[in-house]
Parts: sequence; C-alpha cells; structure tokens
Amino acid sequence: MTVADPSGPSGPSGTADQPDATDITDPATLATQARELIEALGQSVDPEAFQELLGVSAAVGVALGESARTLAEAQSWTQVATYAGTSKQAAWSRWRG
Repeated sequence: MTVADPSGPSGPSGTADQPDATDITDPATLATQARELIEALGQSVDPEAFQELLGVSAAVGVALGESARTLAEAQSWTQVATYAGTSKQAAWSRWRG
C-alpha cells in the first residue's frame, strides 16, 4: 500500500498556482453577479419577484449612501461627486446621512 504525497502536483492546499476563477471580492465581479440576479427577478412573472425587487431597490439606495459616506471619509466629497458625475454640494446633500 502506498500513501499519496499530500503535497501532490497541486501543492498542500490542493489549489496549485491557479488563480481563483471567481474572485468574490472584485467589485466588477460582484456587480456583474448582482445585475444578473436583478435581471432574472425583473423578467419573472411572479409577483413575489416584483416585491423582492422593491426591497433590492431600497437596499441599493442604502448601500449607495453608505458607500458615498465611506468614500468621502477616505477621500473627499469632491471625489464622491466626481465618481457620481455631480457637484460636490449635490453629492453631500444626497448622501451625507
């Protein structure tokens, strides 16, 4: 009886040196997944899907405010305005909390 080498061809963790195909921390990947799920809800004839979309819409609004305030704290309201394509005053007024 032989015992397989635990380090094997893919290393001790079994992952080799291959990048993860789905990086769930990448903002673009997360946004793509979110859009696909939202689109699926939008195409549904189920009234519950519509209700869920209303909840998602509210959650996106809250998340936008949190993101804007976090970004403003780390950078500035001017940067938030630049990313949003609006004036500093409009960004601050909308998302200051």
